[in-house]
Amino acid sequence: MRITAFHHASIMVSDMERARPFYEGILGLTPSDKRPAMGFDGAWYDIGDQQIHLLALSSPEFGLPKPEHGGRDRHVALRVGDLDALKADLEQAGIPYTLSRSGRPAIFCRDPDGNAFELIGG
Repeated sequence: MRITAFHHASIMVSDMERARPFYEGILGLTPSDKRPAMGFDGAWYDIGDQQIHLLALSSPEFGLPKPEHGGRDRHVALRVGDLDALKADLEQAGIPYTLSRSGRPAIFCRDPDGNAFELIGG
């Protein structure tokens, strides 16, 4: 069997009302109408041919310590059109971020549940 494409990443969140402002407001994602009824809350977001699936379920990792820098944790990397504008949005929302330690034009931040994201300029 050969892998032909990356389809989606599932991310566990504890509270959709708390998660939506980050995913829809800060990241600018729009919920997809493709998500079927699943017996639990969540959202799917289309990013080109790929998706992010939010699962409103208890995380088995809740309460475990996480590295300060998201680049040293499991993370999802997303390319952004205007990294400086995104930094300004994060700062305005009071969401801390760290710069890529490799010197690349990228930052790392976390959603309200502590899930790490790498946001890459260009």
